[in-house]
Amino acid sequence: MRRNGINGGCKEQPEARVFGTLFAYLDSIKTRDPAPRTRWEVLLYPGVHAVALHRVAHWLFRGELYFLARLVNHIARLFTGIDIHPGARIGQRLFIDHGQGVVIGETAEIHDDVTIYQSVTLGGTDPTNGIAGKRHPTLSDGVIIGSGAAVLGPIIVCPRARIGANAVVTRDVPEGATMVGIPARATLVEAETYAKSFIPYGTPCSEIFDPQTQKLEILKCEVEQLTKRLAELTEEAGPRRKRG
Repeated sequence: MRRNGINGGCKEQPEARVFGTLFAYLDSIKTRDPAPRTRWEVLLYPGVHAVALHRVAHWLFRGELYFLARLVNHIARLFTGIDIHPGARIGQRLFIDHGQGVVIGETAEIHDDVTIYQSVTLGGTDPTNGIAGKRHPTLSDGVIIGSGAAVLGPIIVCPRARIGANAVVTRDVPEGATMVGIPARATLVEAETYAKSFIPYGTPCSEIFDPQTQKLEILKCEVEQLTKRLAELTEEAGPRRKRG
């Protein structure tokens, strides 16, 4: 800390601010991942490397140094398996867990405290349809995207929404909703689960199913019951035919 000679206050050194921001970032990852024992383990995460290199690539992209931006992007993808377009906007404390196969498009926007798991795609609309501008999704604060999920088009995923593993989202997601299935639909979550600040992979691991799959299972059970009843009626009718 350094004494300010004008007003007698204290002014924080730039180095302290940098380390403070870094430590806050590493601690935010530790709260979402129980695996690391120390902050230094988090520094080895490929998701951390990918985000750091993206900051460089994005700075070059905004300076219209597109080739250099792409070069940094290519190096990051080569070493981390995570492909973040240099044009994508990323807020604070993004955590890409595991990360292999993550793809984030050019006009994607990611706000603060977002968590993304492996094989997630933040994809764009058809580039041949002539629509320029925003083509990729916007993830608001605190969003969780489960592994294998695809969020497609210029949609908005509102704060604290959760996208379950392998879900395909093509429409705006309301605040706090939990989306599962293909195409993704909102599903009910128990109150005690919903109140938790963080749910790994976007959904609880206990009895949360795709609503469409549930309907198919119910229909399957009904068909089995009808088939069984039909067999019973056929069997009962057999002796009557013989007597007749």
